[in-house]
Amino acid sequence: MFKAQEILRKVRSGELVVGAHVFFAHYEITEAFGWMGYDFVWIDGEHSAFDREKILQNIIAANSGGTASFVRVAWNDPILIKPILEMGPDGIILPMIYTAEQARQAVAACTYPPEGIRGFGPRRANRYGTMDTEEYLAQVNQSFLRIMQIEHYQGVEDLEEIMAVPGVDVIMVGPNDLSASLGLLGQTRHPKVMKYFDLLAEKCLKANKPFGVSLCASDEASIRDWIDRGVNLIGCADDLGLVRTGGQQTLAFVQELRKNYEAKVKKED
Repeated sequence: MFKAQEILRKVRSGELVVGAHVFFAHYEITEAFGWMGYDFVWIDGEHSAFDREKILQNIIAANSGGTASFVRVAWNDPILIKPILEMGPDGIILPMIYTAEQARQAVAACTYPPEGIRGFGPRRANRYGTMDTEEYLAQVNQSFLRIMQIEHYQGVEDLEEIMAVPGVDVIMVGPNDLSASLGLLGQTRHPKVMKYFDLLAEKCLKANKPFGVSLCASDEASIRDWIDRGVNLIGCADDLGLVRTGGQQTLAFVQELRKNYEAKVKKED
């Protein structure tokens, strides 16, 4: 809890902030990623079967494991954003932001009046009421990161206006949806898609705005590309992908040994 500023300090000191994604709804995986040493865990409330209670459990598990919790909500909607913020995450990821107006709406949903529209009702966010309200309000805007996910080519083209919106803390790239917006779904290494990736990186570096990328698969070529672009935060592993990769590698190894084993048994027979 309250690791947002620690993440920003790492970025400003030139450290690469490394995260993992969780799609399975079990909190022990999130806690384990923390103990492994990941700087943040991306708790995916957009494409996974997380309900609110499971999201809360995973936020607490991230805290237990010593890592920051970033929660991606299903849409840029105050109704979805508000209850997540009451859980006290270290960052909230707003998907499919491609205009400055959408960024302003996202920030307003994360901000109390008079600057925003967030309703007041913190729960875990103010330590279950043990934090004085005045103290809570004095630091609330620094207690979590407002992360705008750029997943459309228009978002790249209008990125200067999006980054200029007060309260936008981090830009996060969604490579697959961005490629889809160009009619090239999944072709994240296509030259046209790579051109937009490069342009986004150039704009963020010029504006000195922290930016990251969500790479669920452990694709070493893409990881290298984004690090070369100067990315500050990188999500480069996910529970489903690691289970699949590890399971397939182990199975392939055993199957190769099984051939020799079965040949030996047949020979002895």
